[in-house]
Amino acid sequence: MPPRLWRGIEGKVIIQESFLYSCSMQKSKLSIYAALISNLLIAAFKFIAGSISNSSAMISEGIHSVVDTLNELLLLWGIKQSNKPRDRKRPFGYGRELYFWAFIVSMLIFGLGGGISIYQGIIHLAHPIHLEDPKWNYIVLVFALVIEGISLLIAAKAFNKLRKGQGWWLAVKNSKDPSDFLVLFEDAAAVVGVLIVLCCQWLGQRYSIVYLDGLASLLVGLLLVAVSLVLARESRSLLMGESIAEVARKKIISITETDEAVEKVLREFSIYLSPDEILLMMDVQFKATLKTPAIHHAIDRIREAIQQQYPAIKYMMIQPEYKE
Repeated sequence: MPPRLWRGIEGKVIIQESFLYSCSMQKSKLSIYAALISNLLIAAFKFIAGSISNSSAMISEGIHSVVDTLNELLLLWGIKQSNKPRDRKRPFGYGRELYFWAFIVSMLIFGLGGGISIYQGIIHLAHPIHLEDPKWNYIVLVFALVIEGISLLIAAKAFNKLRKGQGWWLAVKNSKDPSDFLVLFEDAAAVVGVLIVLCCQWLGQRYSIVYLDGLASLLVGLLLVAVSLVLARESRSLLMGESIAEVARKKIISITETDEAVEKVLREFSIYLSPDEILLMMDVQFKATLKTPAIHHAIDRIREAIQQQYPAIKYMMIQPEYKE
């Protein structure tokens, strides 16, 4: 594409996408800040209640909330780093920083959240301690359940808008922005964890079963390990590099092969550089009768047609192949 035309199309794409992405990211940051503050307060209350009642389950829940707080800080840092402008060192930008920090978050959930909670649970199962004044545990747990429940509903509602008719699990697998499903999984794990501790605390007090407190801590730890493994799998996939969806790939090939100058698409490669930036490369076989200027014009048409349908494709390389 001639430089003048290329800059015009690229500029239009960047303005449209950056505005939409900026609005989406601002909403994402607001939800992360809200979760950060609430988790910090809930963690403090859980630690205080756990210290008063000698409850390992409450301490584990406090650790859970601290890990969630740290996760939000890392997500904010990842978002900030991913928005750094491209330079000579990173010509395709820093978008994949977000994928890296999302993977670190999943490891923290596994190591700090899951590991410490499991350790606490095993210790208190081996040496159970009678709870003292558990009423504060109930007050804090109910408070946490309400706050975490509201946060989960907000996260679920936001993610539901992104599903576009897909099933929940399929939408998670197809999502290219880890901050979307990380928040959803964190909130879901937080609600389930609180319910586990609340049930075990009540059953332990009602039937004088002292080891249920340690069991609750162990179950919370196992829950966090399970969640971290799912998040690690999805974050790793994004970090290693995912291609565009099969439906989009077929549509791009169809757009290209519809052009009158094209015989067929020989090869197509794509990779997400960030949630809103895609690199596309194609080897295209053009008709043998075409001269070089005609092929250049055809490449311009194909590039513009694809970018109109998929503006997230910020980088496109079309290699012409000639029919022998």
